[in-house]
Amino acid sequence: MEEKRYANLDLKALEIKDTLGTGSFGRVRLVKVLSDGKFFALKILKKSEVIYLKQVEHVKTEKKILDEIEHPYIVNMCGSFMDDKNLYLLLEYIIGGEFFSHLRKAGRFPNDTSVFYSGQVALVFEYLHGLSILYRDLKPENLLLDSQGHCKVTDFGFAKKVEYRTWTLCGTPEYLAPEIILSKGHGKAVDWWALGILMYEMLAGYPPFYDEDPLGIYQKILEGKIKFPWHFDRHSKDLIKKLLTADLTKRLGNLKAGADDVKKHKWFTNLQWDALYKREVSAPIKPETNGGDDTTNFEKYPDSDEGSTQPIDPRDQALFDDF
Repeated sequence: MEEKRYANLDLKALEIKDTLGTGSFGRVRLVKVLSDGKFFALKILKKSEVIYLKQVEHVKTEKKILDEIEHPYIVNMCGSFMDDKNLYLLLEYIIGGEFFSHLRKAGRFPNDTSVFYSGQVALVFEYLHGLSILYRDLKPENLLLDSQGHCKVTDFGFAKKVEYRTWTLCGTPEYLAPEIILSKGHGKAVDWWALGILMYEMLAGYPPFYDEDPLGIYQKILEGKIKFPWHFDRHSKDLIKKLLTADLTKRLGNLKAGADDVKKHKWFTNLQWDALYKREVSAPIKPETNGGDDTTNFEKYPDSDEGSTQPIDPRDQALFDDF
């Protein structure tokens, strides 16, 4: 797991290759470090867009949190730098592609597969919450599979260090906890709620609260009625109900024993937690990969020229002094 950290990087130290993904203010490119030939994912954020979309603090928080964390089931950061146009985060390259694609291809996952990946996400939440970090953006699109089929949590744009509660509305509609929708202030419990949604989506192939319209989704979340398909086993239903509990004093993961309550649930009976953390449990899905720079598990994107981005006003450069 110990990934090398690079200091004093710049674009000249890298060979820029395929685009792996795009977002509202930048894209992620596969890169090769010229000094040692290793492959990474380079998240490129345009300063002008970050300022325009009022995301300066978000981006700085993401970098600060990635600086602090390292975990076998997180896409770890291996370096960062900037120039007059862009901010750059050098991240582990997770070759197996989006978890979302594997789930859609399968339709739904068997019980044991869902247990395995839910367990890996639970270990990430236990680790982050121990550092007072809320993740707040769990969804299949933010999980990647490595070459061995282990899952890695990515995109810490909504993550936040919170001792008690925060009031920012963020996340994906289907995965939002009731307390976020009601602006009641929220804490670590929102991540455990989201794990309940992910469990359901893995087992059913669709989320428990769905509507064409986000307001319809919010309404269903607040009503809290969950219909379980016939094939769910009783332990999975029990755990999902205990995670998707609007009452924070009863939601599993948010009680006195924290993550231990989730880990000790009967649905996880056959999971060896220590072995799972050490990556000693074989993954149920094995992505097909061919060489360290294989991008076949990612969508194809049209190429772009990052060099065409205009530098921002010198007075605005100060906004990124502490990046």
